[in-house]
Amino acid sequence: MKDVLDRFELTDGRLLGITTDNASSNYSMTPELQSTLEASGIELPALRNHIPCMAHIIQLALGAFMSSLSVNGRTKSWEAHQRDQQFGENESIDIGKSQRLR
Repeated sequence: MKDVLDRFELTDGRLLGITTDNASSNYSMTPELQSTLEASGIELPALRNHIPCMAHIIQLALGAFMSSLSVNGRTKSWEAHQRDQQFGENESIDIGKSQRLR
């Protein structure tokens, strides 16, 4: 992480905080980053400046809520859903074949 911050020249006091998802490794990483930065003379209090991503927290909470109601979400990507609407859900197209010259 320190190498990335150095590469983008973010170790000169411009780093205000770190936003992460809720993986437990991120809660281990931030104190380690604080120690590494302190060794370079940069102050970044990990507990105060680590910001869990609110959108990710909302998504996890909604997912748990939907599961408690036994509601299944879409399993297809937005692009696959759009393709199914355009070409029909049971139709399969091979783009490679349709673009070949005959």
